Amino acid sequence: MMGGGTGELKKKPEYDKFSVYFNHDNGTGKFRGVYLQGNEAARSIFRTWLEPFTSLGASTLTIQNTGGTDHLSFDAAGLPGFQFIQDPIDYDTRTHHYTMDVYERLIPDDMKQAATIMAAFAYNAAMRDEMFPRKAAQPARPTRQPGN
Repeated sequence: MMGGGTGELKKKPEYDKFSVYFNHDNGTGKFRGVYLQGNEAARSIFRTWLEPFTSLGASTLTIQNTGGTDHLSFDAAGLPGFQFIQDPIDYDTRTHHYTMDVYERLIPDDMKQAATIMAAFAYNAAMRDEMFPRKAAQPARPTRQPGN
């Protein structure tokens, strides 16, 4: 997507066909809502999509960004990418990329809740008549050239 170390975004034809990316990256733990990644236009859409899931504990929307997940590359390129807010369940402290990161550590009810919400979001996104709203791409940081 980025070209030649110039920091310039070079869009391919597929760029304009892309609508939205949803990421579930933190293992087990109930979904509690969505990080809006600074995309205020997503708030009213997500509020409507989360409404059926308030009884399952998913209702939070925060304009904040979150880092360390796969949605960041989409967000940095100006494509709508979102990470769900989840209960941590010791994920960062004991599970993530450790020997305890195994199937047996999953909480089945949490995974069912997350899968249901993820499926609903994917369905709702696919059924939209228009593309998902985008925020402006972040300016790329210039790369240092040798000898500078």
